[in-house]
Formats: sequence, C-alpha cells, structure tokens
Amino acid sequence: MIETAAAIARRVRTGEAKAEIIISHVLEKIAAENESLNAFLHVSSEEALAAARSVDRLVANGEDPGPLAGVPIALKDNIHVQGLPTTCGSKILGDYRAPYDSTVALRLKKAGALIVGKTNLDEFAMGSSTENSAFGPSRNPRDKSRVPGGSSGGSAAAVAAGLVPLALGSDTGGSIRQPASFCGVVGLKPTYGSVSRYGLTAFGSSLDQIGPLAQTVEDAELCWRVIAGHDPRDSTSAPGAPPEAEEGGVAGLTVGLPEEYFQEGLDPAVETIVRNAVEGLQKRGANVKKISLPHTRFSLSVYYIIAPCEASSNLSRFDGVRFGHRASQSAALESLYANSRGEGFGAEVKRRIMLGTYALSAGYYDAYYRKAQRVRSLIKKDFDRAFAEVDVIATPTAPTTAFKLGEKTKDPLMMYLSDVYTLSCNLAGHAGISVPCGNAPDGLPVGLQLMAAAGREPTLFRAARAVGTPS
Repeated sequence: MIETAAAIARRVRTGEAKAEIIISHVLEKIAAENESLNAFLHVSSEEALAAARSVDRLVANGEDPGPLAGVPIALKDNIHVQGLPTTCGSKILGDYRAPYDSTVALRLKKAGALIVGKTNLDEFAMGSSTENSAFGPSRNPRDKSRVPGGSSGGSAAAVAAGLVPLALGSDTGGSIRQPASFCGVVGLKPTYGSVSRYGLTAFGSSLDQIGPLAQTVEDAELCWRVIAGHDPRDSTSAPGAPPEAEEGGVAGLTVGLPEEYFQEGLDPAVETIVRNAVEGLQKRGANVKKISLPHTRFSLSVYYIIAPCEASSNLSRFDGVRFGHRASQSAALESLYANSRGEGFGAEVKRRIMLGTYALSAGYYDAYYRKAQRVRSLIKKDFDRAFAEVDVIATPTAPTTAFKLGEKTKDPLMMYLSDVYTLSCNLAGHAGISVPCGNAPDGLPVGLQLMAAAGREPTLFRAARAVGTPS
C-alpha cells in the first residue's frame, strides 16, 4: 500500500524523499493495475512529472512547496483541470478538454499536490455503482467482481488499490461516502458551500459538493483544509476560512443514533458491525443517545424529485451547439438538439432529465418540485433539532456491502436505495464522513457514517479519528 498523504508530504518537505521518484512509482503502479480496475480514464504522466520536478526544485532552494508537497492525487472526471479531459463519463463530452482550472485544482497545485489523472464515474455523476460510465465500469479492488460504488467509484477504487493516497470526488446524494464504504476507505462530504464548486460540472446545484477520498481521516482533513474556504467565483461559497482543528478524542462528545436508520432494508451483518463501532466510541468516552429524524423516510422521494429537476436545468447546456458531441446531418435546429442529446447521453441521464423536466413542467411544478422543497425544509429542521442535542449522528453509510457488477442495473429503484442513508445529509446541507469500521462475513468492508452540523467538520474529524482506534 502507498504511504499516506501526510507521510509523503512530510518526507518531501524535509528533503528526505523526492517527489519525482514518488510520482514515477505511482505512474508505474497505475500502468500495471489500472486495466483491471478501470479506475482512471486519463493519466497525465507528463504534467505530473513536471509538477514533481518543480516541487523538488523548491525544496532544494529552501522553499516550502506546501502542505501537500509531492502528494499524488486523482480527480473525478467532472472536475476541471486545465488542458486535461473532462468527460463526465459521457460520450457527449468524449473529446472535451477543460479550458481552465477548477478552484480545487488551483488550490491543490498551490499546495504542492501532483495531479496524476482523472477518474471514472457514473455519467454526469448519476449513479451508485460507476456502471453508468460511457467508458465501462470500474471494479472494486477488494473484489473485482463487485462494484466500487458510485458515482465517485473510480476515485474510491484508485485510493483503495493504493494507486494514489488521495482523490477528489463529488457528492450529490452520497457519491463520495457510499463508494468509500464499499471500497473500505475514508470519504468526506463537506458542508455545502465550504468547498468551491467553480469548475465542477453541475448535476444538482443545491446538493453538489466536492470532497476527498483518502486512506486515513488525517489525510482527508489535510486535503479538506487545502481545498476549503471562500471563493468569490462560486456564488454559493460560504464566507471565511475553514474552522480551527479540534484536538482530543471522543470523550465528552454526544453521538446520536437515529432509529430510522436501523430498520427494514439494512443488512443484519452491516447493522451489527455499525452498532459495534458505535459501542466502541462509547467505550472511548462518548455519550450515545437515541434520537429521531422522522422525515428521513421521505428523503429518497424528495431527492429524486429535486436532483433530476436541477439536472434537467443544468444539462440543457449540452445541446450540440457550443461544445461536446454534435450530431451530423441535422438540418433543423430542433433535430440537432434532439439527435445530439439522444446520441450523447446514456440511459440513466436521459431518465433523470425526463423525470426532472416532467416535474418542472406547467401543471406539475407545485405538485412535485415545490412540495419536495417544502419536505426538504422539514428534513433540515429534523437535523437542526437533533444537533441541538448531539454533536454527531452515527448511521450505516450503506444498507449493504458492495454488490455484484450487473446485479442492480435492471432495477433503478434498487440501485437508488443504495444511497438511502446518505441522501438526507445533502438535502440538509450538513457535513458527513464515511469511515471503515469492519468487514462483513464475506470479507467486504462496511462504513460507519458520521454527520455533523454545517461548519462542524473539526468535530466530525475528531469523532472519525476515534473509529477503530485502540481504547
């Protein structure tokens, strides 16, 4: 397994290790293993080597390259890096290259990180298994017959396989945390607005958030501190810098256990492992309190109205005119739109666009979209009441371990239920993290989801660090 990001950065900054040697080893490992995993869609070898040499020159000159000096990192292929492809896992953007850097890419480069490539994803981040990618599914390194989760499955697989110590994903309804659980890595969905979305290809603009996947909680926090903070180019960006870190363990923290997350549909083996992990936090000094989030049962329905509505609006820009795939032999403009989108988009993207367009149409807007937004407010109020009593909320990340490739592709509802425990966190705008907490009897990893109130990432990291650590 590759060193942690924190260890690499420490050794490179002190001159103990050379960034160029580290990145060379990483590129060799990717070349040897990516074919069987399909985690990377594009590897930027020359750019990464050039960046590594620049880091080594700064160190040789007595300068500090930054907190992620020499750390290889992969970015989900819906996040712009200037000059590199941004396909979003779709044929419609198969030949598209980003004309500018996203804010997170700029901050990573400034911090000395080495961007090694772009990772596979469900098309336009719409999916829970990475099987919706136009470029083939990624595979779970823990069992290559199984999915790595989605939509950030390529990023999770790359970290779990030790190809890179860090990767970025995007999380609209669980797309960082669910693959983190399936692959046995750490995955953070930051507070909505804490990380700039400038340069992220939009899916659901009121839900999307960029975050890290990592081997350790320490690495996830290190990366988050680099990419978080206000950005004037993102109108939804929260003001101010990230809050200060919190030291210590979980002693004195109150952990809420919502009864709604431990009911029908949860695999008994997953429930046992998650409850054992919560008991472990209690043994380390945390107070565990039963709570209720009564409107959680509506999260799936609310999400699959709001997210498709926002997708319908956001994806209207892909029309075959300005960029992306353009259908040939379309005499009329209306035919050009229809043919370009029909040829370029996959089945799941088309399904969600149609759902969203229907819900936004005259006569249905009030019945669906407006009502969903009202229920969303009730979901958020449940969380607000809970966080007045507890510091963090603990739940399973996913109801099962990673499922087989092809197992759920013919049943969209069963696929959507893979994210049933993660959706509400996005709807409420709070912070959430998935931390490995054990293995099921089949040897596959299980994730514990911890959620904290908006802006309370330091408390979240404090609790997450205690999961699985010795008492």
